Amino acid sequence: MEKFRQLGLHESILQVIKAKGFSEPSEIQAKTIPLVVEGKDVIGSSATGSGKTLAFGAGIIDRMKRGSGLQLLVLTPTRELAEQVATTLRMFSQPQGLKVKEIFGGVSMGPQIRELRFADIVVGTPGRILDHLNHHTLNLRGIKYLVLDEADRMLDMGFIRDVEKIIQSCPKERQTLLFSATISKEIEHIANRHMVNPVLIEVDNKVDPKLLYQKYYDVSAEQKFSLLLHLLKLEKNGVVMVFCNTRRNVDRLCDALKHEGVHSMAIHGGLSQNKRSHTLEAFHARQTLILVCTDVAARGLDIKDVSHVYNFDLPSTGTDYIHRIGRTARAGKNGIAISFVSSGDHTEFRQICREISLDIEKDALPVFNVIPITFSSNADRKSARMRRGGGGRGRFQRSGGSSRGNWGGNRGGNRGGDRGSSRGRFQRGNSRRFR
Repeated sequence: MEKFRQLGLHESILQVIKAKGFSEPSEIQAKTIPLVVEGKDVIGSSATGSGKTLAFGAGIIDRMKRGSGLQLLVLTPTRELAEQVATTLRMFSQPQGLKVKEIFGGVSMGPQIRELRFADIVVGTPGRILDHLNHHTLNLRGIKYLVLDEADRMLDMGFIRDVEKIIQSCPKERQTLLFSATISKEIEHIANRHMVNPVLIEVDNKVDPKLLYQKYYDVSAEQKFSLLLHLLKLEKNGVVMVFCNTRRNVDRLCDALKHEGVHSMAIHGGLSQNKRSHTLEAFHARQTLILVCTDVAARGLDIKDVSHVYNFDLPSTGTDYIHRIGRTARAGKNGIAISFVSSGDHTEFRQICREISLDIEKDALPVFNVIPITFSSNADRKSARMRRGGGGRGRFQRSGGSSRGNWGGNRGGNRGGDRGSSRGRFQRGNSRRFR
């Protein structure tokens, strides 16, 4: 606990941290908490599972007072992450008695409106936060602290305009914290416009090859399911995540596994909030050991002790690959990542291997019974996009080039006052500061 005490936290927070079994801070916590306590704007670059919620929450909660109105707003890309972050903040704010409310779509706004009246902290997805702003059921004029969690994921999901509108509804004088696994041009744009002299904290996101064994099978699309079924039946005790690229493949794969006597549960953006919450609760409780999911589950969710990650469908980029396999080989435990590479996937797979600079071994196909069932592939998705007249991946596209700016560019008064005049390019080091 002494290392946490050295970060400048008050005794009330330290007691909660101790009660929850945290002995020493993670790298992102050790580097970020002192800056948060000092009131600095911070950009934290770290992977899922690195302890970001405690990194920003501990230092902010330390300075909040119950009953002073809504003071902290946290934006997250998904409903599941909003629930997870709210649960953690609620836990660490118990000594202060702060009221924490999670806000997301898929549920009625009525109960949210009633609870928002008494909230000190709100954690929500951009779309539903904007809904409340448009209906005048949420007032952000008293916000002192703004956190953008998994910011790159929010931008990838097309939330850039919603995020901008929400930020503009907050007071200019505030502390802003942004956490992102990658620092893209869009993230730079947000920092230029809405942050004041932010310090950039980077944490090593590389996969430890000593703990994670990676391999791939060159397998036809028609045999992918049969191979997966064979491998799952061999591993009876492991906790497994199977990634597909589409909701349709997730649902079909779960149905096919059930038909063959293998219990699994599905999670993707097309399910109701109650269904998604029930699925995660069941997986956490180990009522099922196999979770079949789209990338909605790869980012931000705290899913512990995953032993195997299967890329039933290959991800589109090396970054997405890293996020997926980052679900396993945590906390000093070994993990296995297995990818299925079919016809039409090889060019994409070679590009992924070049991007991440990792050695992924090819394994010979075992002998298994073939069940005739075929799932849509990456090649099918590309062909469909071409028929629709576009080859894009559906990621956020910049509208024009003038708004991108440089890290050291002038914000043009977006935060006002003299605070904006001292900014400049960041300097590399253990911590990077924008001056």
